[in-house]
Order: sequence, then structure tokens, then C-alpha cells
Amino acid sequence: MGSVGLLFVGAVLFINGVMLLGWVDARSAAPMNFFVGGLQIITPTYLIFTAGGDPNVILAASGLYLFSFTYLYVALNITLGLDSSGLGYFCLFVFLSALVFSWLNFTRFADPGFGVIWLHWAFLWLLFFLLLGLKQDRIGRYTGAVCAIQGWVTAWLPALLLLTGGYQQFAGTVAVALAVFGVVVYGGLYVVLGRGSDAAPVAPAGDRSVPA
Repeated sequence: MGSVGLLFVGAVLFINGVMLLGWVDARSAAPMNFFVGGLQIITPTYLIFTAGGDPNVILAASGLYLFSFTYLYVALNITLGLDSSGLGYFCLFVFLSALVFSWLNFTRFADPGFGVIWLHWAFLWLLFFLLLGLKQDRIGRYTGAVCAIQGWVTAWLPALLLLTGGYQQFAGTVAVALAVFGVVVYGGLYVVLGRGSDAAPVAPAGDRSVPA
């Protein structure tokens, strides 16, 4: 069930990313944030209630709420026209939490693929904090590009591998490939977009008033 939610996380990250790039109107992105935010509330709640007390299942499911609350926060910011600072500082909380979940995937869950994926997400939510919480508008387009790309490589692709039963076979390859991809692509994008002066449209991953 979590794999299905991850698939649609890819969709909302892509839409929020192109919103930050100015390709999609912010209000038109709000419904998808509501849809996926709601789905990501239902999914971990179901997983926790059916876990039979398994601490590992409960621990893994708990991280999904970080995403659902972000998307719902983004949707409400866009809909109500709220200031982005609250969402931005929530993204700081998510950033720090994502680092912990990355470490847990490398150690407790022995899953290097998602260990690296959580590092990607930590980086993205750090960008959301800088953009929305600290109002670093110059990284708006860069954040949008990273967000849109992550929708495909950290959510859509691993979700399809999980849904088709191919993830375990390629987990090690996924970890190495995404680690190299992140350094090369995000570094290259920063050279092109990271020093721009254009203000971001509206928020990330959620909106300008917020993200992912």
C-alpha cells in the first residue's frame, strides 16, 4: 500500500516543482496536494493499525506523515494565501527527521536504496526551508527543478520497482546510481539556476507559500 502512495508522491513533487518553475499556476496545483496529502494520511494510518504491534512497520509508516502534512500545508497555504514562514520551518523539522530516517534505512532496515532516497528528500526539504522559511527567493527556480526531478527519480521509479517486485534485486544499484545522480545533477543545476535572481513563483513541493 505504501508503494501506491509513493507513486503519487512522484506526481505531486513533479507538479509542485513545475509550479515553482512558473510553468503551472499555484492554485491549479492545490488540488493534487490535497489529494496526495489525504492519501498519505490514510496509507500510514492503515499500515500502523494493521501492523500487529511490529515496531519496524510502525516506524517506517510514521515517516509518511512528514509528506502528507507537507502537502496539506502547501494546499492550505495556496488556497488561503498564507505566509510561507510556518511551512518553511515545518520543512526544517522534516529535513532533520529525514536525516534520521536515512540513517535508519542504512542501519536498522538494511535498505541502502531508501537510505539514499531519504538523503535526497532531506536535501529537498532543506531547500524548502531556505526558500519558504528564510525567504531565499534566489533559489526558487533551482528548488523547483530539484523538486520536479525528484518526483521521477525518488518516488515514481522506486514505486514502480516496488510494485513490480523488482526493487530488492536492484536496491544496491539504485543506491549507487541515485548517490552519483544527486551529486552530479543537483550540482550542475546549481551552477545553472542556483545563483539566479528570479523570485520563485509560489511555493514548492508545495508552494511558494510552500512545497513538496
